[in-house]
Amino acid sequence: MKKLLFSLLASGLLTISVSHAQKAKHTFNIENGHFLYDGKPIQLHAGEMHFARVPHQYWRHRLQMIKAMGLNAVTTYIFWNWQETAPGVWNFSGDHDVAEFVKEAGEEGLFVLLRPGPYACGEWEFGGYPWWLPKTKDMVIRADNPPFLDSCNNYIQKIAGQLKDLQITHGGPIIMVQAENEFGSYVAQRPDITLENHQKYSYKIKDLLVKAGFDVPFYTADGSWLFKEGSIPGALPGADGEDDTKKLKTLVNQYHDGIGPYFVAEYYPGWLDHWAEPFPKVSASSVAKQLRKYVEDTVSFNMYMVHGGTNFAFTSGANYEARPKDEKALDGNPVNGMGKTETKKRIQKTHDIQPDMTSYDYDAPISEAGWVTPKYDSIRNLLQSHSTTKFPAVPAAIPVISIPDITLTKAANLLELAKKIKPVENDKPLTFEDLNQGNGYMLYSKKFTQPIQGTLSIPGLRDFAVIYVNGKKVGVLNRYYNSYDMDINIPSNAELQILVENMGRINYGAEIIHNTKGIISPVTIGNKEIMGNWQMRSLPMSEEPNLTKAKSNYSEGTPTIYQGSFNLDKTGDTFFDMRDWGKGIVFINGKNLGRYWSTVGPQLTLYVPGVWLKKGKNTVEIFEQLNDSKQTVLKTTKTPILDQLVK
Repeated sequence: MKKLLFSLLASGLLTISVSHAQKAKHTFNIENGHFLYDGKPIQLHAGEMHFARVPHQYWRHRLQMIKAMGLNAVTTYIFWNWQETAPGVWNFSGDHDVAEFVKEAGEEGLFVLLRPGPYACGEWEFGGYPWWLPKTKDMVIRADNPPFLDSCNNYIQKIAGQLKDLQITHGGPIIMVQAENEFGSYVAQRPDITLENHQKYSYKIKDLLVKAGFDVPFYTADGSWLFKEGSIPGALPGADGEDDTKKLKTLVNQYHDGIGPYFVAEYYPGWLDHWAEPFPKVSASSVAKQLRKYVEDTVSFNMYMVHGGTNFAFTSGANYEARPKDEKALDGNPVNGMGKTETKKRIQKTHDIQPDMTSYDYDAPISEAGWVTPKYDSIRNLLQSHSTTKFPAVPAAIPVISIPDITLTKAANLLELAKKIKPVENDKPLTFEDLNQGNGYMLYSKKFTQPIQGTLSIPGLRDFAVIYVNGKKVGVLNRYYNSYDMDINIPSNAELQILVENMGRINYGAEIIHNTKGIISPVTIGNKEIMGNWQMRSLPMSEEPNLTKAKSNYSEGTPTIYQGSFNLDKTGDTFFDMRDWGKGIVFINGKNLGRYWSTVGPQLTLYVPGVWLKKGKNTVEIFEQLNDSKQTVLKTTKTPILDQLVK
């Protein structure tokens, strides 16, 4: 059987017959313990790439790189909130055009494995759920709850309208669809809900997918020790992070009619990254060794990630740090693919959330900017050694350019600009959700007629706050470090201002149901609740701030928007060097590149796709939250810095 599999892989059958340019009809089935393509056994050698994390102009380049590595399939999440950008507003164009991505994959000779969720995880804001979903009356997310399932059905119907005709059953490249996602780990972390009630929900999600028109084989993805909680009848159980092929086969046989096929739904050639934590790395040699084991033991695999891309704008999520009270629920098993030792280390920490970085490089074989890495070469060489057909040539990298230091010609005080925004008043601080705001920032202010001093406490801070008295910075509070208190002295007739940043909603684990942002509980000074006449000003930063009428008004320590421009006679990728900055976001020609947090690292640069630059004049705006010193230039570099912790 192994010789037959290698023969099929080597013959070029997959390269030629997966092309769907002429909508040629083929079949893909799971039968008798095998994946069957046109009735013949195959192994799936897949790599994960999320179209939402890559500018659409670069999709084909990355797909060609995946093909040249020797893979025969690409896997992608669909993030619900990437498609439904506001309640009832759906976007399937440009970077949001999932159907175009699938078509391009087929044209490049790749199968497509689809992961529509509705829950996605993936270090993405709220696991892909729209931020407004919990506002629906009686809504309980990720549960057998009618309002939630109704919303899921609406989402699934919209996705099916784009993709059901691109399944292999209709002449397209989609061969498998994942039902729900990593549900077993969620069940294990929610002992308050019975396994039976959990499974009612996951079964219904699969039924919604079927009723919407998805008619290719289904699969699930969970840690192999969580198959009991996460598997769904009629769906192949895929294992996340399982490197023991013997164990994998035993467990799959237990939950899949006593036979395979055997599929590692997520094999990790790299790992995810958080702000203020070391950049984890996996060696090329260890990856090649593990993939060789899969290939030779007839185990299909999906590399998560083969190409990570970028969490542009406010799309990055946050993981929730396991606490000692959660240890029993973990039951000694690895968290999200980590080993037991690493899990214990995480339990011993005290961080509340771990915000995900803007870069989603993931130490993947194809770097954030689409470059070949030693890991890429190692995998390509391994797979090539098992094939007699030469792989396609590796595409050339996108050109990288260097830009002279960009002079910043304007520095506008955000606190002054915010005065033009009509506030919402309330006796208590309102949350982002109360004010129908999903992301960005909120400015809370309160005027005091009498002096007050003591400990300012904001235990309900979500997530990062800079504190001002009469426009002067007096401190910083930060949920990541569990820093919710500080001494404060407010004179009479003074104004307290609290600029709060949402650093990304939790995307994994039981705490996903607690994702309200802003200030979500009383503010106290000296143990006295501060009530009455709170003002809230929304600063979503969903678009580049318009500084046309703004005057330069620099003051050290105030949140400041800097603006500059530069000219180009040619375009290409580059990286903004943020080492001299503090914390904030950057816009280039109106595109939000994402967050930087250079006072902690380890990411100290921001990737700038060349397709977002233009010949002639380009404009840049930087919103600097801390602003501990005046900035006069923005620098670029041709090499990213993703692994330098600052403290």
